[in-house]
Amino acid sequence: MIRLFKHYISYNVVLLSLIDLVLLALAGEAAWRLRVGQIGVSVGNLSDRVLELGGFAGVVWLAMIAVGTYGPEALRSIRFATARLLVAVSLGVLAISLMNLVLPGSALWRSVLLYAMAIAIVALVLNRLLAGRMLGVEAFRRTIVVLGAGERAKRLQRLSQRADSGFAVGGFVAMGDSPASIETAVPRESISDLGQFVERVGASEVVLALQERRNALPLKDLLKVKTKGVHVNDFSSFLERETGRVDLDTLNPSWLIFSDGFSAGRRLSSLGKRLFDIVVSLVILVIGLPLIVVFAVIIKLESKGPAFFRQTRVGLYGQTFQIPKLRSMRTDAEAAGVKWADKDDPRITRVGRLIRKVRIDELPQVWSVLKGEMSFVGPRPEVPAFVVDLEKELPFYAERHVVKPGITGWAQINYPYGASIEDARHKLEYDLYYAKNYTPFLDILILLQTARVILWPDGAR
Repeated sequence: MIRLFKHYISYNVVLLSLIDLVLLALAGEAAWRLRVGQIGVSVGNLSDRVLELGGFAGVVWLAMIAVGTYGPEALRSIRFATARLLVAVSLGVLAISLMNLVLPGSALWRSVLLYAMAIAIVALVLNRLLAGRMLGVEAFRRTIVVLGAGERAKRLQRLSQRADSGFAVGGFVAMGDSPASIETAVPRESISDLGQFVERVGASEVVLALQERRNALPLKDLLKVKTKGVHVNDFSSFLERETGRVDLDTLNPSWLIFSDGFSAGRRLSSLGKRLFDIVVSLVILVIGLPLIVVFAVIIKLESKGPAFFRQTRVGLYGQTFQIPKLRSMRTDAEAAGVKWADKDDPRITRVGRLIRKVRIDELPQVWSVLKGEMSFVGPRPEVPAFVVDLEKELPFYAERHVVKPGITGWAQINYPYGASIEDARHKLEYDLYYAKNYTPFLDILILLQTARVILWPDGAR
């Protein structure tokens, strides 16, 4: 895994994305040469169009990130990847065409963009086919040694067997701290030198997966491994890195206190985030106002009652605020008290179902962003009644309120809509990861991938 601004990205994704970026620039150049050759115009100097080619590659590449072409399913299935690539390249080319209307004089003519689009799609699909057949997923996986053979070790074994896993287990070492759940685990007593064992299996990392660490840390073994240049990691930190969430099953206060995260150095980032929220919310409110008005009228025509509704939510540091939304349910939806929306919830109107799918009901929340009660990115704000119940049921739930709530968030792009305590637990793991590892880079990544959730609204309710 490569760590970029406190966020981990697997080597295979980084390598694949860099190759894609180069291929996109080459596709733009090939399209230019093809088109000018057809009309008998001089090709010209590459330096004269290098910015345009870079812009084409960059815009399409960002669109690829946004629609999820580097997600687990896209890396496993060429059919899925091709569908996403078609959408991404089309969106990128459309964005460049719109920019050319504002900034004319670009070498990226519409005919050149059409050729570049076709060449890029073919090149990107071939890149995935060749990478999958020549290298395979295993070529990008790191090898680890797991100290422990209990239930924690079993979880790592299951995680390593996933198609999108970034690591493979070279060996399990039974430390005698608990009954073994891994039949192939090697007893520690049969290994004369753990450092040599780690070198022999070619491991680059050792993960401590003991069931009970108190007074049981194999300090001499860990010191031997560490002095050989092999990274040593604890179970909770390893899971956080590999899954992009904080594992509540193994989380304890001491780990939160001593692990990296919640840095005070992000004050400058928070200022930049607030400036971004103000500028973008003003732009969206101006551009989106006609859309809000149109759907407000449609809502009024379909059912009696106000087009908008306001609901109390819990925000930063547990303070409450009023959140505005376009009404998507009947006016008597909360007559019996607030509750989570179910699949095919009868309280949702026909128009409400549409605006929920495409997230138009969220547009008025931009006003809360402008006021500073929310941000564009952050944990979703919950109803106070839900928060009271969830704080009783879920440990560390209050810690998600150390950052401003958002319209979109890390949990929203990684976990489908949930309407139960168990769903709330899974989403909390992603929210804690965001609160702990927040950086502007992570915000940008979330904003880009929100497009995937909007285009393919599998979890919208």
